[in-house]
Amino acid sequence: MSTDPEKRRTRLLEDAYRLADELLFPAAAEVDHTGVIPSSHWHALADAGMFGIAAPEGSGGPGLDLAHVVEIIEVMASGCLTTAFTWLQHHGVVISLAGTSNAPLRDELFESTTTGRLRAGVAYAGVVPTPPRMRATRVDGGWRFDGYAPFVSGWGVVDLLQISARDVATDDVIAAILPISAVPEAISVTPLHLGAADGTRTVALKVDGLVIPDHRVVSEVTLDDFFATQNMGVRLNGTLPLGLLRRCAALLDISGHTDAARSLRERGSVVRTRLDEGITDAAVLISARAEAARLALDASAALVTADGGRGLLRGNHPERLSREAVFTLVAASRPQLKDLLVARFSSG
Repeated sequence: MSTDPEKRRTRLLEDAYRLADELLFPAAAEVDHTGVIPSSHWHALADAGMFGIAAPEGSGGPGLDLAHVVEIIEVMASGCLTTAFTWLQHHGVVISLAGTSNAPLRDELFESTTTGRLRAGVAYAGVVPTPPRMRATRVDGGWRFDGYAPFVSGWGVVDLLQISARDVATDDVIAAILPISAVPEAISVTPLHLGAADGTRTVALKVDGLVIPDHRVVSEVTLDDFFATQNMGVRLNGTLPLGLLRRCAALLDISGHTDAARSLRERGSVVRTRLDEGITDAAVLISARAEAARLALDASAALVTADGGRGLLRGNHPERLSREAVFTLVAASRPQLKDLLVARFSSG
């Protein structure tokens, strides 16, 4: 890959479109049918530098601005939501490693994660509700984690897991990165079978007395600081429904429904702007994220209707995209978003 920053950024965008259209989308129906993401997908993403898009330029990353990162993730989601959702979790770990004060941990893992030699997932939802589902207790030389992580994606696909818990003494959020080549006895794994994006290999984790040494801790932050960083996660999560909209609009164009495709794209542009504005305003962000999810439903419904009876056949693109639109209603959601969507759907 070119070392010139501008050429590197341009190449990443070009490769995202190429991978989405030439690799991911042609295989998306098979991934949906089998529940398996081919290993060749991961190799292709790694070869194109897609595992390092969140790395800052000062750490050897491409130094993409938010608009470029958002566009790449949207485009990847337009290719295969299952692959994109699993891959999206990885970037949170890259960001954690880039900013950690634990230099030995960063030195051990940063290059391997940004190049895609190691793939990573996250389990942080256990700290979001109050009381938390995942708790951390200080012990000699580390922390003891206990609790429950209800939805963890990429199990059996990723090599590393960043797991977060709230300190029982201070309510601070402790995050650690663990290799999962050998699952500790303290972690019980229950596979979950999803109606869409089942290839994300999502599981529930029960953690009972998992002792994590200090050298695996990537961050310790106050609960307020943790929630202050969550707006960016919600913004990036908003790329998923807009990625589906991209694909639905493209398929509507192919079928001759160009006016419908244009209208959906215009609505998408408005929602995208509101998502960006919401990064500094949580209420605006949650509202825009709800609009994005509802827009994905509208786009998939338009596609199913345009395709007619074929759109109901299992495995056809409209049928799959409609299930995936439902997936974006709840995937990586927040209680406020759920309540807002329930209110909007029930009030007409």
